[in-house]
Amino acid sequence: MSNKATLDAILSLSKRKGFVFQSSEIYGGLNGCWDYGPLGVELMRNIKDAWWKSMTYRRDIVGLDASILMHPRTWEASGHIQQFSDPMIDNKTSKARYRADNLIEEHIERLIKKNKTGDAATITARLAAAESNEDLHSIIIDAEIKDPVSGTTDWTEVRNFNLMFKTFVGPTDDSSNAVFLRPETAQGIFVNFKNVMESARMKPPFGIAQIGKSFRNEINTKNFLFRVREFEQMEMQFFVKPGEEQEWYEYWRQERWNWFLQMGIKAESLQRKPHQKMAHYATAAEDIEYAFPFGWGEIEGIHSRTDFDLNKHQEFSGKKLEYVDTATKDRFTPYVIETAAGATRTFMALLCDAYSEEEVANADGGSETRTVLRFKPELAPTTVAVFPLVNKDGMPEFAEKLFDDLRKEFRTEYDTSGAIGRRYRRQDEVGTPFCVTIDGESLSDSTVTIRYRDSMEQERVNIDALVSLIHRRLKP
Repeated sequence: MSNKATLDAILSLSKRKGFVFQSSEIYGGLNGCWDYGPLGVELMRNIKDAWWKSMTYRRDIVGLDASILMHPRTWEASGHIQQFSDPMIDNKTSKARYRADNLIEEHIERLIKKNKTGDAATITARLAAAESNEDLHSIIIDAEIKDPVSGTTDWTEVRNFNLMFKTFVGPTDDSSNAVFLRPETAQGIFVNFKNVMESARMKPPFGIAQIGKSFRNEINTKNFLFRVREFEQMEMQFFVKPGEEQEWYEYWRQERWNWFLQMGIKAESLQRKPHQKMAHYATAAEDIEYAFPFGWGEIEGIHSRTDFDLNKHQEFSGKKLEYVDTATKDRFTPYVIETAAGATRTFMALLCDAYSEEEVANADGGSETRTVLRFKPELAPTTVAVFPLVNKDGMPEFAEKLFDDLRKEFRTEYDTSGAIGRRYRRQDEVGTPFCVTIDGESLSDSTVTIRYRDSMEQERVNIDALVSLIHRRLKP
């Protein structure tokens, strides 16, 4: 067995099997936006359900679904209007636009591939030490980095580009009616801290979890679902008493690492990446990264945010966002531990990690390549497929009745097209863990053949035991 999850293979499978389509494809597509097809929505729902259960099916975390549109002062308080930007540079010849730091990083990768490790190390050190747009521009000019489109080194200055999408509330598009599509879900949690704490009768340490859409006007989108303009986040903000933040930071670092392993991602495909440079609000931060076909990329960040966010919203709103212990009269603004996972990136990581190809024997005595998505059974977009062996002799009627019974419990497919081996292959390619075949014997003794995706082993079972058997096999 080999994992051959190239980006091209994942893109091809996603479109061909209905996981992901390019947004507005019939009009040429909209860059950085994607539509989730019939199998994609099921896989995404299973991912979000698994995260939601891991976070909120416990006594110290509750859920929230905040509005995408928020009062503009929210983003002033959080610093997004002033600081949420990327360094942008244009090539004067091609008019192509790039993130300056990404342009430098890609140049470093090319140097490494050419075994120019000394030059790569020098530029890497300069990039790590860069503190301004001028520093980035200087690196690009000194390294004579060429535009991938025109091949020229005719660059503009590096300037900041704010990533928030602006829109307007009401009938006129003047500045007094300007609002933003949220670039993250965290601020909706912070502004609702007091509402949730009081209505749910919570006290620190406790968390608020949320799944929702976020929007970032990326300079360059790339690598399929990894860097896009519209995406889903799974965030949890955990509020703790000052002085307890390090203990809880360590706790959530391990919890979130374990969750990805429990989702079936191989340990060797994951790594921790502590931050060398902290965001202005953080005292500790670490990313969990996945080994995508294009290289390591972040799928979750864990941050110790201090009391920065609540203090800022207190300052800008004039409303107290404190916890007061009525028994002890203890009063404090909680510190926050954040776990911020990308649902979109997790979806892509699971697709890549599940994808494998292997040589198996075929009916002719030769071999063929079997493509299989080895999702954990409970995450697979389709749980079970039902096949009549042939489309006659009462087998279709028996199979349809079984299909109707199974779909009350599981996401179930029904397939009558082609040889049974080809039907197995189609289900393997979309990750269906169980296939059930009805044959002539089924009509006489009410037994069916269940075939398991990963081992390709088959077992004869009575239909009365089928539902309980599948449920047992779905247990994490």
